[in-house]
Amino acid sequence: MVENGLMMQYFEWDLPNDGQLWNNLKDDAKHLKELGVTAVWLPPAYKGTSQDDVGYGIYDLFDLGEFDQKGTVRTKYGTKEEYIQAIKALHEQGLSVYADVVLNHKAGADAKERFMAYEVNPDNRQEKLTEPYEIEGWTRFNFEGRGDTYSKFKWNWRHFSGTDFNAENDKEAIYMIQGLEKGWSDDDTVDNEYGNYDYLMFADIDYENEEVVLEVLDWADWYINETGIDGFRLDAIKHINYHFVKKLINSVRENGRPDFFMVGEYWKSEYETIADYLEETDFTLDLFDVSLHYNFHTASQQGSAYDLRELFTDTLVSKNPTHSVTFVDNHDSQPGQSLESFVDAWFKPLAYSFILLRAEGFPCLFYGDYYGIQGENPIEGQADNYLDALLYLRCNHAYGPQNDY
Repeated sequence: MVENGLMMQYFEWDLPNDGQLWNNLKDDAKHLKELGVTAVWLPPAYKGTSQDDVGYGIYDLFDLGEFDQKGTVRTKYGTKEEYIQAIKALHEQGLSVYADVVLNHKAGADAKERFMAYEVNPDNRQEKLTEPYEIEGWTRFNFEGRGDTYSKFKWNWRHFSGTDFNAENDKEAIYMIQGLEKGWSDDDTVDNEYGNYDYLMFADIDYENEEVVLEVLDWADWYINETGIDGFRLDAIKHINYHFVKKLINSVRENGRPDFFMVGEYWKSEYETIADYLEETDFTLDLFDVSLHYNFHTASQQGSAYDLRELFTDTLVSKNPTHSVTFVDNHDSQPGQSLESFVDAWFKPLAYSFILLRAEGFPCLFYGDYYGIQGENPIEGQADNYLDALLYLRCNHAYGPQNDY
């Protein structure tokens, strides 16, 4: 019998800063296998702006908790050695491991630089509000704790397309950096919200710069060889030039890894946009089914007023199931986060049965739903309430023909 695939997102936003996630995961590997989990998506493992950074304020992609930088050796989740040991433990149980890859921006620069930039309209980033003028931005990355280990590349303002802070007068705005062949990515290569959504946060990486492209492709090769991971979860891809995303995927797979898994986070619920992105990237990756998540959220809000026959309308799993990773909630949709759209507790068992007991899609189980959410407003996990039962059914009984009524 073919095994039903099941991914688990093994983190939530409010995990404690105790450096124990990798150790806990190592101890949990056998249990995950017994649940029917076949792949585990791990949080960003590299050094962020501080020890308690969840992982998306990227400072140094080459520091996996190995060097004394940003006031810490370990990351929020542990050390490099513990990370690699956790991956080995998962592999010993036959599970695949997917790394969260954040390539849109860099944060926590080591030094300021002066350069020319325009202020742009935050609601239409193609509209320049000023003539170019000199600002002082945090764009120099020296990595003094790591030095030249693994890479000699040092980032400066020429490697970025924009920033959001002028240190000369402490002004917060969206600044487009001026320079030869600089500017946002072409409108048709990134999401068109706010006119052009190339800029998201911090120092925005410029993938029109060939030095940057070569460095990031080299890093991806190093990272896979160093850790042995089996796939990438690509963060915030609607803000990154899709030509680069395609180049990254092809580079990784052509380098002796034809089956390397790629799933992208393109946070958009309009199916046409998602379909266009899959086509532009030659159907080389899967995408999270954001439309289905929002349908779950709406159904949980509307209750008896919601028509369940509409649950799969315009979702990726209904229209292109082989490229759909289905999920109920994740770290971004959980309470208090920027994309908060948490599915109400009463509807969660229905939502999970819709993704776990369905033939189509690659379902993703959220750590916060299984083990609970911590922080100021904790939410209890549902492992032995209903999730263990649904996972058992998926692993052992959800096979054969499917009939939709």
